[in-house]
Amino acid sequence: MTDYKSTLNLPETAFPMKAGLPQREPEMLARWKEIDLYQKIREVSQGRKRFILHDGPPYANGSIHIGHAVNKILKDIIIKSRTMMGFDAPYVPGWDCHGLPIEHKVETSKHKVKAEDGSTIEVSGKLLSPDAVREQCRLYAAEQIEGQMQDFIRLGVQGEWNNPYKTMSFANEAGEIRALARIVEKGFVFKGLKPVNWCFDCGSALAEAEVEYADKKSPAIDVGFVCAEPAKLITAFGLKELTKPVQAVIWTTTPWTIPANQALNAHPEHQYALVDVGDKYLLLAVELVESCLQRYGLEGQVVASCAGEALELIKFSHPFYERYSPMYLADYVAVDAGTGIVHSAPAYGEDDFHSCKRYGMENDQILSPVQGNGVYVDSLPFFGGMMIWKANPVIVEKLQEVGALLAHSAINHSYMHCWRHKTPVIYRATAQWFVGMDVQPESGATLRTRALDAIEQTQFVPAWGKPRLQSMIANRPDWCISRQRNWGVPIPLFLHKESGELHPRTVELMEEVAKRVEQEGIEAWFKLDAFELLGEEAGQYDKISDTLDVWFDSGTTHWHVLRGSHGLGHDHGPRADLYLEGSDQHRGWFHSSLLTGCAIDGHAPYKALLTHGFTVDQEGRKMSKSLGNVVVPQTVMSTYGADILRLWVSATDYSGDMAVSDEILKRTADTYRRIRNTARFLLANLNGFVPEQHLVAPESMLALDRWVVDRAAQLQDEINQAYEQYQFLTIYQKVHHFCSLDLGSFYLDVIKDRQYTTQQDSLARRSAQTAMYHLVEALVRWVAPILSFTAEEIWLTMPGTRAESVHLETWYQGLFRLNAGDVITPAYWELVLEAKQAVNKELENKRNAGVIKNGLAAEVALFCEGDLFAALSALGEELRFVTLTSAAAVNAVSAAEGADPSEMEGLLISVKASDYKKCGRCWHHRPDVGSHQGHDDLCGRCVENVAGEGERRLFA
Repeated sequence: MTDYKSTLNLPETAFPMKAGLPQREPEMLARWKEIDLYQKIREVSQGRKRFILHDGPPYANGSIHIGHAVNKILKDIIIKSRTMMGFDAPYVPGWDCHGLPIEHKVETSKHKVKAEDGSTIEVSGKLLSPDAVREQCRLYAAEQIEGQMQDFIRLGVQGEWNNPYKTMSFANEAGEIRALARIVEKGFVFKGLKPVNWCFDCGSALAEAEVEYADKKSPAIDVGFVCAEPAKLITAFGLKELTKPVQAVIWTTTPWTIPANQALNAHPEHQYALVDVGDKYLLLAVELVESCLQRYGLEGQVVASCAGEALELIKFSHPFYERYSPMYLADYVAVDAGTGIVHSAPAYGEDDFHSCKRYGMENDQILSPVQGNGVYVDSLPFFGGMMIWKANPVIVEKLQEVGALLAHSAINHSYMHCWRHKTPVIYRATAQWFVGMDVQPESGATLRTRALDAIEQTQFVPAWGKPRLQSMIANRPDWCISRQRNWGVPIPLFLHKESGELHPRTVELMEEVAKRVEQEGIEAWFKLDAFELLGEEAGQYDKISDTLDVWFDSGTTHWHVLRGSHGLGHDHGPRADLYLEGSDQHRGWFHSSLLTGCAIDGHAPYKALLTHGFTVDQEGRKMSKSLGNVVVPQTVMSTYGADILRLWVSATDYSGDMAVSDEILKRTADTYRRIRNTARFLLANLNGFVPEQHLVAPESMLALDRWVVDRAAQLQDEINQAYEQYQFLTIYQKVHHFCSLDLGSFYLDVIKDRQYTTQQDSLARRSAQTAMYHLVEALVRWVAPILSFTAEEIWLTMPGTRAESVHLETWYQGLFRLNAGDVITPAYWELVLEAKQAVNKELENKRNAGVIKNGLAAEVALFCEGDLFAALSALGEELRFVTLTSAAAVNAVSAAEGADPSEMEGLLISVKASDYKKCGRCWHHRPDVGSHQGHDDLCGRCVENVAGEGERRLFA
């Protein structure tokens, strides 16, 4: 048998089947760095309409985790896809650098410092001066940023890595002070005494976003407060006399607040009962009498009842201190549990605070015996010097001793905890600086109104983010922006020592401070002598030492990054097209940015918010080291490659929890191989194709080739729309479907024969190559935002003159649609494709039954009518190339004796093994094999292709 291999157009490409991503990706990164790819993208994008995605800064502490990877990959997909759409889409990554975690790390570490004798000694961070703490914090943050940056780059994220924004850079620290000055100038900032979330371990106030809830075991006690004005109580209940003492009973899970009790609260509209229990009367909400008596182990009888409003201002005695607790009225008192009467310690509860203030209690009258470390002041009778948690049982004993304790038990309940230390936090009234939500500025609406209006103007992806953020803004308290730390941007204010008023030139002075900080960093404020700015007035003013809440740092980056340090808003205003973060940022960065943007500019600093969920394992469990289900992105990249991680992100519905595991990543790698192998097939069959010489005009291409380009053009529109709407899962599904079905199971399967067996420079082959060239030009761009490394590898292997990188390109413009007047339409080929799938199924059945060895060893007869008959008949002799059989005939249904029904309605199929010899070149079994002199092993078609003018194809 003659070897005809040399006469075939066999595929050949340098693009390997085995990806080897862990090895190839670092090489690609080195190339991108060498050609300065990001800068080249900026150059080719110059003059285009801008799209600004403002980066929410990760915290500069620790290695990146899988959530960081998800976040950065989503951002990179968006930036790259917007570049493909023809936008100028710069990406400036950022880092959050100030705050307690870094300061805590420094304080709990050892540091080498110079001793007085010049030697180097190692000391604890707690012994460092505030200046030295700030210095070490800056060094530590810089080290953390470098580590995280390398991991983000390894993910394939393109950005301004040479010049990221850092909240600790001098320019940004100064910008933050200027942003604060604008908010002060607008009249939203005030100093006040209010209960704030307070962490003893932090020694500082916490933002709402820094508080999480966890179960805590607490003592639950019922305490009786003896009425000090029985005559008023007689009147309230309409009685003639009271012959026994009366105790108003409260229920609380915080015995440590009893020493700070200053009032009781009843609901004005609820009914309260006077219950005779033998030696005394108890004052309880009517609805709770039965449950309370059962809890106390008492029997009693209701002797009278009255509305809560009748009890207003009646005095009750504190259980163990010589002072009164008047009964105030408050709508927040509930009767679903407890006693229906709430004890009020205004220093340690937000509702309590507001209730007491409403009744005229001044700040200096509010008792606050708990210090910042959680210890009572020494002067507090009975409990001075005790930690509040340890004081709980001692207070219970004291209540028992004085006869005020009615019940005592332990309960497990959800309680506030510090998200850093995982320890319980309390409400604690301290003098702090606030941004007022309901302060009425001289012009414009309150901040709450502005923020709620801004939410209405914002696009939310997914939509559930809108009501979530609305609820948080509608119900949030004033924003406490001050902290008592060293490592933070200062609140550079001067307060008059006598009046407590801000200096009349506050905004001007803040600008002077900002200029100094711009040169020397925040250290400039802490070492500043007030005389430098105030002159002779310095002695009349106190220099504030508080620092800003770290959420103010990141929340003002729209001010000093978008239109400041990086000038991203010069033609865009201080408003980004998109902010993208995890769902926890509705109470974090989305939230703080909204408030500062509305305070400064009157609108949100973003047009749209995209929210992604948290990562969980394949069973939906939160990742934890104890469960052993943590997926480490660095490990994934070294095992599978960054592109597999990127593909998994695109393949996951980010609107909810995102499941990831080794098994899920393995399945993702399988999909990746399908896409890679499709690209490899296209590249391999473009061997010898020079676009400038061999590209066939659309009107001259074969029908099937025109169809597949039309299908790609339609798909490109759908992919563009999906990218525009951030529907990355849709893109993943559509590309995978296209590679697997449209190409793998149909088009590429059908054209193999034509590609391999027709003459090298024939129209039949060049038409197929032209189609494949268009396909790979489009496909490489579709996947580039997601499979950034693989797309580049494809790009560098493609024929033709091209740019240095696929990431410098926009969508491919060489695709075309079929003309409306074409006889063979997309619908026609959809019908043919369905018929082919039915034939494939029947061939598989016959192969399993041993009737045939493979499709080319078979002959098929198709029986149908109507449109299907007309469609299949139109292909004539070329139908066999579509069915991948050696012969295919179309017949009327009436002739279908012995045919089998197929999965396609209206189509019957008969399959039989061919009786003819197999062509030694194309492997088709044809009746004329062996009848051609000099080519005994060939069919007539192959003889024509080898020694003649070449076969002519019209359709497939």
